[in-house]
Amino acid sequence: MALLTDYAAGAEIERRSDARQSNAHYRIVPARHPGRALGTIFAGVMIAAVLYSVLTNPRWGWPVFAEWFFAEPVLAGLGRTLLLTALATVSGSLFGTALALARVSKSPLLASLSFGYIWLLRSIPLIVLLLVLNNLGYLYETITLSVPFTDTVFVNYPTTQLLTPFAAAFLGLTLNQSAFFAEIVRGGILSVDHGQHEAAAALGLPRRRQAFRIVLPQAMRSILPTGFNEIIGLAKSTSMVYVLALPELFYTVQVIYRRNLEVIPLLMVATVWYLVIMTGLSIAQHYIERYFSKGAIRNPAPLPFQALLARIRRPVPEVSSAPQSKAGFRDAQVSRLGGAVHVHGISKSFGSFKVLDDIELNLPAGSVTAILGPSGSGKSTLLRTINHLERVEDGFISIDGELVGYRQKGDTLYELKEKDILQRRADIGMVFQNFNLFPHLTVLENLIEAPLHVRGLERAEAIRLAQDLLARVGLSDKINAYPRQLSGGQQQRVAIARALALRPKVLLFDEPTSALDPELVGEVLDVIKELARTGTTLVIVTHEIGFAREVADTVVFMNAGRVLEAGPPALIFSEAQHPRTREFLARVL
Repeated sequence: MALLTDYAAGAEIERRSDARQSNAHYRIVPARHPGRALGTIFAGVMIAAVLYSVLTNPRWGWPVFAEWFFAEPVLAGLGRTLLLTALATVSGSLFGTALALARVSKSPLLASLSFGYIWLLRSIPLIVLLLVLNNLGYLYETITLSVPFTDTVFVNYPTTQLLTPFAAAFLGLTLNQSAFFAEIVRGGILSVDHGQHEAAAALGLPRRRQAFRIVLPQAMRSILPTGFNEIIGLAKSTSMVYVLALPELFYTVQVIYRRNLEVIPLLMVATVWYLVIMTGLSIAQHYIERYFSKGAIRNPAPLPFQALLARIRRPVPEVSSAPQSKAGFRDAQVSRLGGAVHVHGISKSFGSFKVLDDIELNLPAGSVTAILGPSGSGKSTLLRTINHLERVEDGFISIDGELVGYRQKGDTLYELKEKDILQRRADIGMVFQNFNLFPHLTVLENLIEAPLHVRGLERAEAIRLAQDLLARVGLSDKINAYPRQLSGGQQQRVAIARALALRPKVLLFDEPTSALDPELVGEVLDVIKELARTGTTLVIVTHEIGFAREVADTVVFMNAGRVLEAGPPALIFSEAQHPRTREFLARVL
């Protein structure tokens, strides 16, 4: 019976195998979509009908169109239109960017001045602005540059000679364009996640570098679509300069059709040239948008000539693509000797809510401190005050006896200038809860940005350091990847390597595993465990109780903005003194 059963089963398997083999020869017929076919036919018929009507109707005057399309006056007017568009685009964009940065600056007077300019110029119609500039000589006969209240004069020039029709057109288009472009840039800046600003500041990057390397390149993804709309609008707005009798494209066409009365053919000449200009701008927009979308798409399609351009650019050091095991940090000199952290009586409030209340801590050099507590207890705020991302209202913090963010004179603390705070902050690395890697930069570029521009390392040395750090966190094969192409655990390991690239004395971790899937937590904790043996001072805000018990020298428990208890893990977890500590641990252990 068993033999019969086995035989039957074998026959059934053979029959299914034969069926699968025969299925491989079946013809595959894709699903049909009659609606799409009808829509395509309808669109084709409409396009053909329009083209036939336009091309066969003699009243369109195509022979006249052909006669004037490449005529010298038309090409001269086209050249002025292109020149005005290009000059006003560059000057308006630069001035608009400066206005946007002024608008978001911390100077109330500068921000107000920028707002007032934008409000005024957006309110004035372009044609009115052009006419006012063209008649500026009536208001001011001369333009003078001199030392006020003295007879010293450097320049004294008649306004009408200086402000020609072309200069008035250029100035008017620039002023108008800058006001609108400023708001586009400001919107792009506001669209960048605040964590990117904090990550750049935590690395100690100079403010200019933060703006032009980190913030604006990311803002460009929001700026470009609307910005190119403005540029296209600007190209068409050049027709407004006809009020200045400036022979750009549209004015030239007007002059010609008033003489020969061929209105429609000449208007078509202008229309087709505007279509050519808009097509060129649209192609440029596509390529520029693709350039600034680096890191936003996991698998972007290569652009034409991209391989050729990649060869011309500075080569990136080749790294084996095979996965490598972690080398660890036991024999690595990735950081200087840890610094001693002294938190002296700091307090911090958000409005009427007191987040930190007279915090006092002494963390020895090379120690590992885990900060525990319920949500809202002030743990992350305390961490952020250590590197002066949050300003305190009372007390101070020092590392190896040097104040963070202040200089002392007698009994008074004076806050340092921003550039001095950034330099001091470079000694205090920070790893954020949400990674805050720069998405438009590769892993390598993320790691070398701060060593190059904060520590002043040579590029080759910074690259060698980055390669070593990536090998130690097991990510050598990801050196040319973008953050979006990495898993959460990999991104956090890159973030740790980026913080270590500055060789900090103190390394802060703000809940480094809370944004990770449970199965990815272990790989990040393993890296931190290795770091704990290097002598770097680590301060870790965490909810991982087992990890804190294993790695920390000191456990700090916080509640309602106060430190309730601090001591060795064995003491805190086994013999906690404060009732609130025991209550919290009873819930999480």
